[in-house]
Amino acid sequence: MLDAFRYLHIVLMVFWLGGDLGVFYSSRFVIDESLTPAARLTALKIMSGLDLGPKICLILFLPSGLTLVSLDAHGGYVFGLKMLPWWLLVPLWIGAFAWVRLMHTDHHAPGKHPLVKKIDWIVRIAVIAGMAGAGLYTLIAAEPFGVTTNPRWLGAKVLLYSLAIAAGLGIRRTLRPFGAAFGAVMAGSAGPETESVLRRSVNGCLPYVWAIWLSVLLAGLLGVAKPFANL
Repeated sequence: MLDAFRYLHIVLMVFWLGGDLGVFYSSRFVIDESLTPAARLTALKIMSGLDLGPKICLILFLPSGLTLVSLDAHGGYVFGLKMLPWWLLVPLWIGAFAWVRLMHTDHHAPGKHPLVKKIDWIVRIAVIAGMAGAGLYTLIAAEPFGVTTNPRWLGAKVLLYSLAIAAGLGIRRTLRPFGAAFGAVMAGSAGPETESVLRRSVNGCLPYVWAIWLSVLLAGLLGVAKPFANL
């Protein structure tokens, strides 16, 4: 069981990075003024389709990682109780799939479900706060959550995960002018200023994209190496 979830965790990381690379590559064609509007629309559809994979992987990365913690023989105990018992993982996975549903609804009909979008945003803020707090506590405490194996590598990994989600929110904010500008391109009314807005909104996401890639790569490295852990 442990190996199965470890494999799932790795697959999620691979698809997360691979899908993000595809999104980045296709975005170059979306902002290419030399292409016809139809070609740019096709590139946007490809970019949007590819982007769904990383979004799913980001969400499922959390329950899969916590399941690994629960199944690990070195899992901690608090007041004599296992930190993450199986009965706590069940609602965790149910909640994760509910989150995927929220994201999927907003992804395929952006702007049409403002309540769904707001709930998804609130969930991400809550996860960022919770994971950042847990990660910092794990880094600082001598025996966090009763774990005696020096799991500071795990605290750092959790912090990197919260950073990746935060970077995703940064991308959303940066892309806010994109829809209106691309609509003008499709309508044939885009001028140099509109194209400039389009480029700035897409290229402005690059620092956040690089932050996500670096976070995922470092989180994977920490999960494999487990530096300074007493196992």
